[in-house]
Amino acid sequence: MGIWQGRSRRSPSGGRLRPVRHKRRFEIAPEVQHATVGPEHVKPYRGRGGSRKMRILTTSSVNVFDPATGKMQVAKIVTVRENPANPNYVQRNIITRGALLETDLGLVQVRSRPGQDGVLNAVRVAQSSGT
Repeated sequence: MGIWQGRSRRSPSGGRLRPVRHKRRFEIAPEVQHATVGPEHVKPYRGRGGSRKMRILTTSSVNVFDPATGKMQVAKIVTVRENPANPNYVQRNIITRGALLETDLGLVQVRSRPGQDGVLNAVRVAQSSGT
Protein backbone atom coordinates (compact mmCIF):
# COMPACT_ATOMS: atom_id res chain seq x y z
CA MET A 1 0.00 0.00 0.00
CA GLY A 2 1.36 3.43 -0.94
CA ILE A 3 1.79 6.34 1.43
CA TRP A 4 -0.53 9.23 0.58
CA GLN A 5 0.84 12.74 1.16
CA GLY A 6 -2.31 14.71 0.42
CA ARG A 7 -4.40 16.98 2.64
CA SER A 8 -5.95 15.46 5.75
CA ARG A 9 -9.71 14.98 5.87
CA ARG A 10 -9.77 16.39 9.38
CA SER A 11 -9.12 19.92 10.63
CA PRO A 12 -6.65 20.53 13.49
CA SER A 13 -9.57 20.59 15.95
CA GLY A 14 -10.83 17.22 14.67
CA GLY A 15 -13.74 18.49 12.62
CA ARG A 16 -14.49 16.90 9.26
CA LEU A 17 -13.29 18.67 6.10
CA ARG A 18 -15.20 17.95 2.92
CA PRO A 19 -12.62 17.22 0.17
CA VAL A 20 -12.81 19.36 -2.97
CA ARG A 21 -11.23 16.59 -5.09
CA HIS A 22 -10.11 12.98 -4.90
CA LYS A 23 -6.59 11.60 -4.45
CA ARG A 24 -4.02 12.29 -7.17
CA ARG A 25 -1.10 10.19 -8.36
CA PHE A 26 1.46 12.93 -7.57
CA GLU A 27 0.39 12.82 -3.91
CA ILE A 28 1.64 9.24 -3.50
CA ALA A 29 5.04 9.02 -1.76
CA PRO A 30 7.83 6.93 -3.33
CA GLU A 31 8.42 3.48 -1.87
CA VAL A 32 10.81 3.17 1.06
CA GLN A 33 14.01 1.34 0.10
CA HIS A 34 17.01 1.74 2.38
CA ALA A 35 20.68 1.71 1.39
CA THR A 36 22.58 -1.08 3.13
CA VAL A 37 26.10 -2.51 3.20
CA GLY A 38 26.65 -5.21 0.58
CA PRO A 39 27.63 -5.78 -3.08
CA GLU A 40 27.06 -2.76 -5.35
CA HIS A 41 23.47 -2.31 -6.58
CA VAL A 42 21.94 0.99 -7.79
CA LYS A 43 18.35 1.34 -9.01
CA PRO A 44 16.97 4.21 -11.16
CA TYR A 45 13.52 5.57 -10.42
CA ARG A 46 11.25 8.27 -11.82
CA GLY A 47 10.99 11.63 -10.08
CA ARG A 48 8.36 14.32 -10.52
CA GLY A 49 8.33 15.69 -14.04
CA GLY A 50 9.92 12.56 -15.48
CA SER A 51 13.37 13.23 -14.04
CA ARG A 52 15.52 10.16 -13.30
CA LYS A 53 17.01 9.65 -9.85
CA MET A 54 19.37 6.92 -8.74
CA ARG A 55 18.80 5.04 -5.50
CA ILE A 56 21.59 3.02 -3.85
CA LEU A 57 20.19 -0.26 -2.56
CA THR A 58 23.49 -1.81 -1.47
CA THR A 59 27.08 -0.56 -1.53
CA SER A 60 30.43 -1.67 -0.23
CA SER A 61 32.51 1.46 -0.84
CA VAL A 62 32.34 5.17 -0.05
CA ASN A 63 34.08 8.28 -1.42
CA VAL A 64 35.88 9.76 1.58
CA PHE A 65 37.09 13.39 1.79
CA ASP A 66 39.93 14.04 4.23
CA PRO A 67 39.83 17.70 5.37
CA ALA A 68 43.39 17.51 6.71
CA THR A 69 44.91 16.65 3.33
CA GLY A 70 42.11 17.97 1.08
CA LYS A 71 42.00 14.72 -0.93
CA MET A 72 39.31 12.21 -1.85
CA GLN A 73 39.82 8.45 -1.53
CA VAL A 74 37.63 5.41 -2.05
CA ALA A 75 37.27 3.37 1.14
CA LYS A 76 35.74 -0.01 1.89
CA ILE A 77 32.81 0.05 4.35
CA VAL A 78 33.19 -2.24 7.36
CA THR A 79 29.97 -1.45 9.25
CA VAL A 80 27.55 1.28 10.34
CA ARG A 81 28.65 2.65 13.74
CA GLU A 82 25.90 5.19 14.48
CA ASN A 83 22.81 6.54 12.71
CA PRO A 84 20.99 9.59 14.13
CA ALA A 85 17.97 8.95 11.87
CA ASN A 86 17.04 5.76 13.76
CA PRO A 87 19.02 3.73 16.34
CA ASN A 88 17.64 0.48 14.85
CA TYR A 89 19.36 1.27 11.52
CA VAL A 90 22.73 0.44 13.12
CA GLN A 91 21.77 -3.20 13.67
CA ARG A 92 20.43 -3.48 10.11
CA ASN A 93 23.46 -1.64 8.57
CA ILE A 94 21.21 0.97 6.92
CA ILE A 95 23.02 4.05 5.56
CA THR A 96 21.39 7.49 5.55
CA ARG A 97 22.71 11.05 5.50
CA GLY A 98 24.54 11.80 8.75
CA ALA A 99 25.33 8.17 9.54
CA LEU A 100 28.76 7.31 10.97
CA LEU A 101 30.49 4.52 9.07
CA GLU A 102 33.50 2.44 10.06
CA THR A 103 35.80 2.13 7.02
CA ASP A 104 39.29 0.87 6.38
CA LEU A 105 40.42 4.55 6.52
CA GLY A 106 38.72 5.18 9.88
CA LEU A 107 35.46 6.77 10.98
CA VAL A 108 33.54 8.80 8.37
CA GLN A 109 30.24 10.70 8.30
CA VAL A 110 27.93 10.40 5.28
CA ARG A 111 27.25 13.77 3.62
CA SER A 112 25.23 12.66 0.55
CA ARG A 113 21.72 11.22 0.31
CA PRO A 114 22.16 7.63 -0.93
CA GLY A 115 18.43 7.21 -1.55
CA GLN A 116 18.38 10.10 -4.03
CA ASP A 117 21.91 10.84 -5.28
CA GLY A 118 23.05 7.40 -6.36
CA VAL A 119 26.48 8.09 -4.90
CA LEU A 120 27.86 7.78 -1.37
CA ASN A 121 30.13 10.63 -0.20
CA ALA A 122 31.51 11.03 3.31
CA VAL A 123 33.89 13.21 5.35
CA ARG A 124 36.54 11.74 7.60
CA VAL A 125 35.89 12.36 11.30
CA ALA A 126 38.68 12.91 13.83
CA GLN A 127 38.45 10.21 16.50
CA SER A 128 38.68 11.29 20.13
CA SER A 129 41.23 9.45 22.29
CA GLY A 130 38.96 9.61 25.40
CA THR A 131 36.65 6.68 26.31
